[in-house]
Amino acid sequence: MTTVISVTNQKGGVGKTTSAVNLAYYLAKSGKKTLLIDFDPQGNASSGLGINKQQLETGTMSDVLLETKVLQEVVLETKHKNLFIAPATPHLANTEVELAKASRRFTRLKNAITNTAGYDIVIIDNPPSLSLLTVNGLIASRYVLLPVQAEFYALEGLGQLLETMKLVRKNMNPTLDLVGVLPTMVDGRTTLSGQVHEEIKKHFPGKVFKTVIPRNIRLAEAPSHGVPIGVYDRFSKGARAYKTVAKELLERIAE
Repeated sequence: MTTVISVTNQKGGVGKTTSAVNLAYYLAKSGKKTLLIDFDPQGNASSGLGINKQQLETGTMSDVLLETKVLQEVVLETKHKNLFIAPATPHLANTEVELAKASRRFTRLKNAITNTAGYDIVIIDNPPSLSLLTVNGLIASRYVLLPVQAEFYALEGLGQLLETMKLVRKNMNPTLDLVGVLPTMVDGRTTLSGQVHEEIKKHFPGKVFKTVIPRNIRLAEAPSHGVPIGVYDRFSKGARAYKTVAKELLERIAE
């Protein structure tokens, strides 16, 4: 059985794509055949794995959503063993508009993944919004992983996302579950980071990952080199943190 995990937060700049790319890398490194689906029109997960979006000849997630290609036709091998990517470009935003009145518009991603065998884990990097794309991601997933930035407004707007999850669970995907909340950009030197972390734990009892992702310049630099942090600087604090979170994630989905 393939385990599908949506990395989602409607707020931008919380380390969502960084988390999707690096967790996918460490899951692949642990021996799991992993597919990262770039489902964000910004296409940052694609460039973060060294994909040149201007030279894509095999197709993108836009083609999959419009059903002109099957998912496996657009999947690319990365330079990293067991790690594959289904890329996206800004054209995905136009595709979302085209889909607005199409039939089965909420289940296209789910159908695409269901018809693709051979992966142990699929990670979906959803856009930072509660859009048709994000709803597709939630309906296609068994789990949601929620990155939350350790800053003052961290919990604002999360109520809306949790409400959307509840609606999806009630109407379209009864098995959808929150696998964990991942505090990101944590600065151990500030009181605020510690306070926000405690607040997150209060809001999501038992759901917060034991390891937090620190604010780390190496994590910010890695995407510009088109590689995950484990390749760019595997001894950095950020690399060690994502490696540990990936291990905990595997334990959680095995329960």
